[in-house]
Order: sequence, then structure tokens, then C-alpha cells
Amino acid sequence: MKLGLHVARFTYPGGAPTLADDLRSIVTAGEAAGYDRISVMDHVWQIHVNGPPEQEMLEPYTALGYMAALTSRVQLLTLVTGVVYRPPGLLAKMVTTLDVLSQGRAMLGIGAAWNEQESLGLALPFPPISERFERLEETLQICLQMWSADDGPYDGRHYQLARTLNSPQSRQKPHPPILIGGGGERKTLRLVAQYAQACNLFATPELPRKLDVLRNHCHAIGRNYDDIEKTVMTALDPGVDGSKVDTLIEQLRTYAELGVTHVHGWVPHCAEITPLEVLGEKVIPAVADL
Repeated sequence: MKLGLHVARFTYPGGAPTLADDLRSIVTAGEAAGYDRISVMDHVWQIHVNGPPEQEMLEPYTALGYMAALTSRVQLLTLVTGVVYRPPGLLAKMVTTLDVLSQGRAMLGIGAAWNEQESLGLALPFPPISERFERLEETLQICLQMWSADDGPYDGRHYQLARTLNSPQSRQKPHPPILIGGGGERKTLRLVAQYAQACNLFATPELPRKLDVLRNHCHAIGRNYDDIEKTVMTALDPGVDGSKVDTLIEQLRTYAELGVTHVHGWVPHCAEITPLEVLGEKVIPAVADL
């Protein structure tokens, strides 16, 4: 099992004047500690589970570009891109740019979007849920076409592209891995089976059933279930002075027994750096062989 560092809060003691330096410290410490991936949310306002909307929030792809320049090994992605926030051709170009400039370390994390409050606040598109899923599937098709040798047109219900030219192409072949976030059993997990290299689910009691549903979708379309990376989002809290390390390792072991091979986590007080180092010293090596 591998661990990923999810940076979900940008509210640090020094505020905006020191934010770039604080983020640099977190990202470089995370890579040094052995995290396999670093991810950010695709939000423009802070979400309610982390704090009030007025708290600091960075645009994710700009932030990932900054992180790419600070690192050399970790994969970089959003958990996850809101599909309606950017035209799909532009999104494919942004992920390609990140992949090229990071020398092959980008992933496309994507989902159907959910935050109506910030969308209305900043006039971002937010159609009904059924349309968002239609746009999600078309966006996946467009990205895959742009990452192929086919630069012809795309004519969908919601998107029409006259030419899907993408130059330069991504460093990773055939394309940057696609991770679809969400546990919707009828639509989201079907799209995972059809288009994605990875899924991302929340660590809830429903996790075993969600994986069974994904297995059934794979069987229905003839996809090998084992070819899809199973990832989970949860908190990675080592506790004060590592007091919760043993409990955390056992928790991660239960996910591994279900077939989860990657856990993304937000780390409380990560700007203090010590929690990242504790996880790197005591947890990452302990779960590496799970």
C-alpha cells in the first residue's frame, strides 16, 4: 500500500504573505517523507467540512504547477476536478501541460462536481446532476481522444470540438492515468469500469459494497477488475507524538484486505511538518508491503 498527501487547507498562521513558503515546506516534506502522490481539491472556496468559505483556497491547477516545480518524484492530481468548471478541451490541455512540465507525473482526477454554493457565487456552470454526468462521460471521451493520434472532430450532445489537436502530447503513454472520484453505484462506478485506471472512494462502512458494485460493472463490460487501482480517501492522523500510529496502521490494513492499494489522506496540522515526518518514519514503511 502507498499513501498520498491530500492538501485540503491553505489556512496557515502567516496568512497569504507566507502561504507560498508554507506550501513549499509541506510539499517538499511530503515528498521527502515518502508519500507517493500529492493532491489538492478542485474548489475555489473552502468547503464546509474544513472551514468557512472565506478561508484561503487556491485554484488547483495553478497550485499543482507550483508543486511540480518543487518536486521530482510524486504524482500530482486533483481529488477531484469538477467536470463542469472547465471546457473539456482546455482541461485535457491543462493536464497535459502538468504532465509535460512535471516530466510525466500528472493524473487526471475527475468527478461530476457537487458544490452549488461556490458555483453560483462565481458564476461557474452547474447544470442538474443528470447533465453533469452526461458531461462527465463526454469529457472523458474528449480527453482520451486528445491523448490519442486522432485529432479529428468530436460531436457530442454537450460538447462539439472542431479539432482535438493536442501538442505537445503527454509524457505518459498512452496518457496520464484517469482517476474518477465518487461512489455512485449506477453512474460513477460504471464510468470507472469503462474509462478509468483508478477509482477513489470514501472510507465508510459501505466501502466493501462499493467495490462489489465496481466488480459487477467490470464483469458486465468485460473489463478486468484487477486492472483498476482502488484508492480511498480518509484522514491520516498520527496523533500527538505518534500516539495514533498503531491504530492508523491497523485501519490501513483493513483497507488493504479489501484490495485497496492507495490511501489519500489529509494530515491534521500538516503545516507543522512533524506529523508528515512521523507518518513517513512510522507508517509509510509499515504499510508498504500490505
